[in-house]
Amino acid sequence: MGAMANPVILTVDDDPVVSRAVARDIRRRYGDRYRVLRAASGPEALDALREVKLRGEQVALLLADHRMPEMTGVEFLEAAMDIFPAARRVLLTAYADTDAAIEAINVVDLDHYLLKPWHPPEEKLYPVVDTLLEAWSVTPDAASAEIRVVGHRWSAPSFKVRDFLARNLVPYRWLLADDPEGARLLDAAGATEADVPLVVTAEGKALVAPSEAELAALAGLTVVPASDFYDLVVIGGGPAGLGSAVYGASEGLRTVLVERRATGGQAGQSSRIENYLGFPDGVSGAQLTDRARRQAVKFGAELLSAREVVGLSEAGGARLLRFGDGTEIAAHTVVLATGVSYRVLDAPGLADFTGRGVFYGAAATEAPSCVDQDVYIVGGANSAGQAAVHFSRYAARVHLLIRGADLTASMSRYLIDQLERIDRITVHPHTAVVGAAGEGHLQQLTLCDTRTGQSRSVDTSWLFIFIGAEPRTDWLDGVLVRDGRGFIVTGPDLLAGGRRPPGWSLSRDPYHLETSVPGVFAAGDVRAESVKRVASAVGEGAMAVSLVHRYLEGQ
Repeated sequence: MGAMANPVILTVDDDPVVSRAVARDIRRRYGDRYRVLRAASGPEALDALREVKLRGEQVALLLADHRMPEMTGVEFLEAAMDIFPAARRVLLTAYADTDAAIEAINVVDLDHYLLKPWHPPEEKLYPVVDTLLEAWSVTPDAASAEIRVVGHRWSAPSFKVRDFLARNLVPYRWLLADDPEGARLLDAAGATEADVPLVVTAEGKALVAPSEAELAALAGLTVVPASDFYDLVVIGGGPAGLGSAVYGASEGLRTVLVERRATGGQAGQSSRIENYLGFPDGVSGAQLTDRARRQAVKFGAELLSAREVVGLSEAGGARLLRFGDGTEIAAHTVVLATGVSYRVLDAPGLADFTGRGVFYGAAATEAPSCVDQDVYIVGGANSAGQAAVHFSRYAARVHLLIRGADLTASMSRYLIDQLERIDRITVHPHTAVVGAAGEGHLQQLTLCDTRTGQSRSVDTSWLFIFIGAEPRTDWLDGVLVRDGRGFIVTGPDLLAGGRRPPGWSLSRDPYHLETSVPGVFAAGDVRAESVKRVASAVGEGAMAVSLVHRYLEGQ
């Protein structure tokens, strides 16, 4: 295979004079390392991005004028995020449009806005672009060429690969095994349709049905720790874990975050979080995760992917963590931020279709395939409501199934109001899924009215489940004090009748987020009695680091 093409910088402006000027200034400084393209409108620019995507090339930076006919700069940047989510985004604007630019910071996760004119570029343009290109260069999108995944539409292993890549923000192309290009790749790899999923890098390396660890390494994610001892190990890459990693690393602690699947946790799968402080127009879980991950890396935190911690023990003043492959790392302190997982819906036939029409969580990779079809969602909390809003942009109708009479007990008011305004969404109270059927994939659900017991069948190929929350703490059985549901007990709740927990070795009481093992803290949804919200999880992650410092000072 030939040398990889230079990454692209795309400028968009309907004014030919301005368009030539910005492209000229960008090319003069960066033309030796980047391919500079320019377009005269948003639609033309989107067509150019799709062509770049098909060629397997990367886009580092987008500069778009705000005032353009057909499509504003903000509208273009929002659409471009779906094609190249890791590309840095700059809005070119006149002074009169600065309010729109500030609003766009939240709407399209804008990285910067530049006032026109930007001369001299050495002072007003190049420093901004230098910073953005440097940030882009450390993202997965830049670090790894596009991966191609060949599989079957209703293959659970194929879905698992695509979901892992999407949740880790790794770009890839999805090819059906019976498509000409997919068939050519299978033939070149010496594989058949029965062997899928096949994963192929731009360099031609192919893996058949890779494990998540193999996939992570193939995608350029870090899977091996750089050291065997740290000040702080954070287990879990959701909002609480990322909060701990950012604050720990920024305050000088040698910090490593270990995530078994993908950073972001359940929040990372959300299509739009609208009640998070500082984002009045909402922010997607992927965007929030990407920002937090880049922030942690900037401060020097190490992020390990596809590594599962299966054991925790004390060794004097150190805490030993054992991975599933038997290797270990040690640290002075540990923050447990493993979050929760959705409970499995127990109904006849459902297990047979997991990954083949039945999905736990948002499974955002499936949304474009739901166009003009009926989608069913089980759950009445915010995650289910956010998914309903997201899928309503694609599906003919979204059916939200809840056991209660209404959503008021479990969903935020703003989200209930939003659902009521979308004609494509129907809420079905007192409704449960009691069966599933299909040949090769989900094709039919049996629904039951929980008041009357009357059942009915509906035709659908799509069921997304958001029920309950189970902590991932079985591996801590006998190590830490947990409550009856498996959540980790911390701080004052560990004191029974004024007595400290059994085995507690220090002369003081446990700190607020400290577990029954000194120096081991819990933050976020995994902690007993925690508030199950993104903002509170981030806050606990940050608070845990302040308690880590207090613990270390007392040693």
